[in-house]
Amino acid sequence: MAVIGLLTAFIGDLATHMGCCMGLEPSVTAITFVALGTSLPDTFASKNAAVSEPHADASIVNITGSNSVNVFLGLGLPWTVAAVYWALYGMRNEGLWRRRYQGESWYNSDTRVGFAVPAAGLGYSVTVFVCVSAVCLMTLIARRRFVGAELGGSTVLKWLTFVFLVALWMAYLFLSISHAHSS
Repeated sequence: MAVIGLLTAFIGDLATHMGCCMGLEPSVTAITFVALGTSLPDTFASKNAAVSEPHADASIVNITGSNSVNVFLGLGLPWTVAAVYWALYGMRNEGLWRRRYQGESWYNSDTRVGFAVPAAGLGYSVTVFVCVSAVCLMTLIARRRFVGAELGGSTVLKWLTFVFLVALWMAYLFLSISHAHSS
């Protein structure tokens, strides 16, 4: 787990520097390069499970479970550590904290010092992601009901589903990137 954490930190820093060199917003770098870097290995593992297993349930579980761990541990653990740090040691760095955040729209002189993550376009991106995820889930449910399985079926149906799911991903990226560059 420690090696995975170190590699993830390294890849995240590398992606951040690459995005900065390319002139991309940090949120755009996160939803493209970092997301691909953390999800592609799981995609290949899911493909192997789908090919080698008769019902391919493990492939769906693998990709959804892996992404859940990435989100909940990848965001939850660092944010928890940072919140505890700021609760214990925040007042020692109050001047630095106030100088850093005084230009933010939510800041005023009565604001308590604490762990702060300016949301920027996070609310919009999460809303779009939840909507796209709901459509994806409905697609899987419809396939289960009408085809009898989430994966498989005729070649035409497999390719149509593939194209549709990639289009959902592209729509999410397009909407989130457009919002990040417009704000």
